[in-house]
Amino acid sequence: MSVALLAGLAITTSTLGATKENTTKPAAQAFPDDLLSKGKGMEVKRSQLDEAFLQFKANLNARGQFLPEEKRELIESQLLDRLIITRLLMNKATDDDKQKARVAADKFVAATKEQAGSEESFNRQLNMMNFTPAQFDAQVLEQSICKEVIDRDLKSKITVTDERLQKYYDEHGSEFERPETVRAAHILLSTRDSNTNQELSEEKKKEKKQQMEKLLERAKKGEEFAALAKEFSEDPASKNKGGEYTFRRGQMAPEFETAAFALTTNQISDVVTTQFGYHIIKLYERTPAGKLELANVKNDLKDFLARQEVDGQLKDYLDKLKKDAAVEYLNGAKPPIEGSADAPAEQPPGKPADKNAAPEKKKTE
Repeated sequence: MSVALLAGLAITTSTLGATKENTTKPAAQAFPDDLLSKGKGMEVKRSQLDEAFLQFKANLNARGQFLPEEKRELIESQLLDRLIITRLLMNKATDDDKQKARVAADKFVAATKEQAGSEESFNRQLNMMNFTPAQFDAQVLEQSICKEVIDRDLKSKITVTDERLQKYYDEHGSEFERPETVRAAHILLSTRDSNTNQELSEEKKKEKKQQMEKLLERAKKGEEFAALAKEFSEDPASKNKGGEYTFRRGQMAPEFETAAFALTTNQISDVVTTQFGYHIIKLYERTPAGKLELANVKNDLKDFLARQEVDGQLKDYLDKLKKDAAVEYLNGAKPPIEGSADAPAEQPPGKPADKNAAPEKKKTE
């Protein structure tokens, strides 16, 4: 299991407190809460694994993916392993690890909220994943602490030389080629109901288009485009940023993309219709295709190569962690099968595209 998987997939709902407030709990547990694993300073119970499994399924379902019942045993063994690893890593965390993790977690949560576009959109996405804001923050923090422990134990001991950076850059030149991109802003008036995501009536669409034509007139007369976007745009992912996106070809709805790439700097489009609704677009900047210089990617590349080494060391590191803790599996629980495929990757809450966000194309997972 790679560092990325550990950070992105660790299921730690048992440390997150109660389930959502509107969930009704049974008065008594129907089955005994068996101890599934124990070791020095840690244990995992059946109820904790069940909670992790339900959360995992909810995350998949929110993304339109479903888990076949025949996969349950495999996935449960992998989730149990991750619960064990999380507890062992948390036990190793120092105050310094926790402080660094808190800073990283705060940045991640803030970035996720910004990407969502609004508090309402952020909470809606969390609800799709069966998370409360407090649960989301707690899980992000716990994953960040685990990452800090691994970085301290493994990554901090890795040195990536300038010679190695240059060699990788020379041998993987195509990875540093960047296509033409544009930085543009748009205003969206949606033709879908914000609550049901259903198409509006033709009459309401006509009203929206008339409103957009008036906004276009105001924009072309010189009113600040970003201010108009913040006030009127119905794209929650961009309105607070003045409607801005930076993108390459193939990322946006075709009609939107064609119009944006046809503009000259500071030009405003006519009304553009997509599956999301009516848009007007202003082009701010065009960046031609080219190759990134090594000096501009040196730090990111160094981190990437170091993490590659960490991934190579991680299995032995985690195996030793479990051995040192004398981890046992009880009551029919089993470790994951060696060489089995990882569980389907869950998307962290806040990452899936909001149904009402535009103009990005919807991706099929």
